[in-house]
Amino acid sequence: MNTPPDDPPARLTYGQVLLCEPEGTPLREERDALDLIGEAGHQGARWVAIPAGRLHDDFYRLRTRVAGDLVQKFANYRIGVAIVGDISRHTAASTALQDWVRESNRGAQIWFVDDLDELGRRLEERSPGR
Repeated sequence: MNTPPDDPPARLTYGQVLLCEPEGTPLREERDALDLIGEAGHQGARWVAIPAGRLHDDFYRLRTRVAGDLVQKFANYRIGVAIVGDISRHTAASTALQDWVRESNRGAQIWFVDDLDELGRRLEERSPGR
C-alpha cells in the first residue's frame, strides 16, 4: 500500500482479525492485498477486515475484475476477508454485485458485514465447540 511508514496499514483485534485502517489510499491493486496478507501472517490473523470505504470504487464494479483479483489473493493464502460497512450505494447500482454479495455471505472466505460486531458474531458461530 502507498501509506507512509508512520501510518500503519492495519491493527489486530478479536485475536484473529487484522483490521485495515479506515484512512489511507484506496485499495485496488493485488499488491495492496499482499501487504495486508503479509501483515495478517505476521500477526497470526486468519481474517482481514477492510472498511468498505477503503476499497477503490472499481472493487464494486465487477467488470473491472478488481474484486476477483483481490479476493483470489486472500483465498490463495487461506485468509478470510470481511468487507465492513455500508455498500448499499454500490449494490443499488448492480444486480451482479447484489448476487455476489449474497453468495459470498453464504460461504466461508469473503463476507460483507455491517459492522465489526456482526463480524465477531459470525466468527463465533464458526468457532469449534459451538
